[in-house]
Amino acid sequence: MTDNTKRCYIIEHMEDAMHEWCSLEYKHMLQNIGPDHLYFTSLSDKCLNEGMPEELKAAQCYQVDVLNVPGIKREEICLLDPSGTSELSPEDGDKFKYFLFGGILGDHPPRDRTGELRKLGFEGRRLGPVQMTTDTAVNVTKRVVEDRIPLDKVPYIDHPEIFFSRHESVTMPFRYIAETKTITTKDGQQKSIKKPLMPPGMLELLKKDNEMSLDF
Repeated sequence: MTDNTKRCYIIEHMEDAMHEWCSLEYKHMLQNIGPDHLYFTSLSDKCLNEGMPEELKAAQCYQVDVLNVPGIKREEICLLDPSGTSELSPEDGDKFKYFLFGGILGDHPPRDRTGELRKLGFEGRRLGPVQMTTDTAVNVTKRVVEDRIPLDKVPYIDHPEIFFSRHESVTMPFRYIAETKTITTKDGQQKSIKKPLMPPGMLELLKKDNEMSLDF
């Protein structure tokens, strides 16, 4: 795909700080999108100077909000909105140049903070009925509008259970892209399993958070 057909992905950061979970998701986006087509907007001084990993600063970083980024027009932007009335389709890649996400799609339960962006009058599209993490939403959108894969043909896994040991696990309350991996069972048989596509380092962070929650 040439640069003329590539689309841009804008994350309107909606927190004062940048927490570790957020940093891992943003790094995952950078791996999938590349720095030229990934925008972070509404970044506070605290984010830029304290919480933001240096590698993320290779992306297009702005302290202004999305409507004040030079060269971007409102009519070129599609807001990925859980309350949208129509689903994202491959044809939206022809209609829009920019795809906008609130850096809050991973809230559970959802707080509808995307509503703050909805009020600005962007045309909206939905990514199905199940809540996604922000990096999953960006990855799915890229597959639909650039790779032309229909939304319902992207492989998903919903609410996966992550095991840390035989007795410890956590169920993630989100939808992820599913990866198929082949494993060898104890009796030597090859078996295909579905695993959620998660940012590098996320399993370790989940394990650390789980251990902290059990430490009482």
